[in-house]
Amino acid sequence: MKKRIAEQSILFVSVLKWVFLATVVGALVGLSTSLFLLALNAATEFTGRFQYYFLALPAAFCLSVILVRRLAPEAEGHGTEKVIEAVHKRSGKIPVAVVPVKLAATVITLASGGSAGKEGPCAQIGGGLASAMADLFQFAAKDRKKLVICGISAGFASVFGTPIAGAIFGVEVLFVGGLLYDVLLPSFVSGIMAYQVSAALGVNYFSHSIPFTPVFHESFFLMVALSGVYFGICSFLFIEMLAAADRLSRALPWSQMQKALAGGALVALAGLIFSTRFLGLGLETIEQALKGGTVSWFAFPLKALLTAVTLNFGGSGGIVTPLFFLGATSGSLFANITGLDAATFSAIGLVAVLAGAANTPIAAAILSIELFGRSIGPYACVACVISFLMTGHRSVYPSQILSVKKSQSLDVAIGEEMEDVRARIQIREKSLVSVIVRNFRTVRKWIQSGPRRGK
Repeated sequence: MKKRIAEQSILFVSVLKWVFLATVVGALVGLSTSLFLLALNAATEFTGRFQYYFLALPAAFCLSVILVRRLAPEAEGHGTEKVIEAVHKRSGKIPVAVVPVKLAATVITLASGGSAGKEGPCAQIGGGLASAMADLFQFAAKDRKKLVICGISAGFASVFGTPIAGAIFGVEVLFVGGLLYDVLLPSFVSGIMAYQVSAALGVNYFSHSIPFTPVFHESFFLMVALSGVYFGICSFLFIEMLAAADRLSRALPWSQMQKALAGGALVALAGLIFSTRFLGLGLETIEQALKGGTVSWFAFPLKALLTAVTLNFGGSGGIVTPLFFLGATSGSLFANITGLDAATFSAIGLVAVLAGAANTPIAAAILSIELFGRSIGPYACVACVISFLMTGHRSVYPSQILSVKKSQSLDVAIGEEMEDVRARIQIREKSLVSVIVRNFRTVRKWIQSGPRRGK
């Protein structure tokens, strides 16, 4: 009996400890995120007064490079990836200088029209503040990692106004196919606290109720499943485009400033030729797609290209908002091709492409309910999981650790970073896949031999 009482006492103290620490982290991140979002809104409103504000992109990319290179190299790229890397390789240790540098570089990039997101800086702000707090109180490495994960959850929750999805995102994004249950409580607490602080400070959040009446029908359910395959392919294409832009940037024998000038000029040229609707966060186009409006067929490839250039040629920012853009516009295109409701599949695409590209199907499914209502939730969940599987063993976050095979017919090394994972086909003799492959080969040989028999 005494042992049971002692066990419960220790658990009670542990719960109190992490509720308190997560509350402090959530409040700090909510305050910092609010300052960032308000600064971003003010800067965007200011530059928006000028018709050709995006022509300053080459200078903005160069300024971003100077800030990051000289003051905090860890702030380079899209922020969430750097936080994941810090958790896995440095026990969550993040220099506090990353916070102001990432904030400034991202505001400069987005206000000038760079194609990036706003969640990456918030994840780095959250992780950086949590790491600084752990250093201040000399926490052990394991506790620092938990605090930094709380920072990721709080950053995501406060930037999008989705406390539950934000909490799950923080514990799901580190491992592909694995959840950190020991961090669930502090992640929920920090996410809720960050959201409440940001909302109290006047941050306005996007929410869009989809006029969707759930009437189950086999054909519609089949189309939802098919859309999951389609969104998984879209995620795959974007990941490959990001990787190709990274390889090109590394291969070019130019200085970082020359790359920034070239990248900024290319994005600015796209703004001149096509429209400013494809620059910056692209919220106007996302809103149009979710309302069922007409979206250009080339919205997906153009936005994917501009985001890849921005993040690999000097710009700073996140990657989730571009994923929302890509998902909403590709969903609109899918609906137009198949004759389905554009608003419904834009909403499903918004979360399904996130699920596939970031390998976070659970967080994406919950996000669909928080953003669009519970009616669309079951269908979005199906599309999210299928998209997650169809993307394969790759990710927009190369530092994620693979924890599960996406198919038993593929041979992959569990425990490796996603950028190092190489999938090899390994078909077992008695598996369903092997039966399908054998029958396909038999049919193909029969078709190929048919004409020869008739001669």
